[in-house]
Amino acid sequence: QVQLVESGGGLVQAGDSLRLSCAASGRTFSSYVMGWFRQAPGKEREFVATISWGGGYSNYADSVKGRFTISRDNAKNTVYLQMNSLKPEDTALYYCAARKSSISSRVREYDYWGQGTQVTVSS
Repeated sequence: QVQLVESGGGLVQAGDSLRLSCAASGRTFSSYVMGWFRQAPGKEREFVATISWGGGYSNYADSVKGRFTISRDNAKNTVYLQMNSLKPEDTALYYCAARKSSISSRVREYDYWGQGTQVTVSS
């Protein structure tokens, strides 16, 4: 089992950058695929990015490609989401999640979730 705690959210202006962090408990962090998801008010939770165990493979939602970068440091049990050129439509509660097996963009395929960190982008 793994516990996840997100941090790094905040209120920024359009065009700014933020880096989200997700710290995981446990000694088997490197065996989990990690993902970032987000949920805006009144909308369903949606996929943002995912990264493989070793960090060698990642995948992104079309809406964030070229602006967001997911990375991980297995020695620190942490996964990151670097967000550049933020837009008002990026405003949401951002969650990190973990699963065994292969990378996935599907919410229901992730087993462990953090509590989320709020990102608000003003125009």
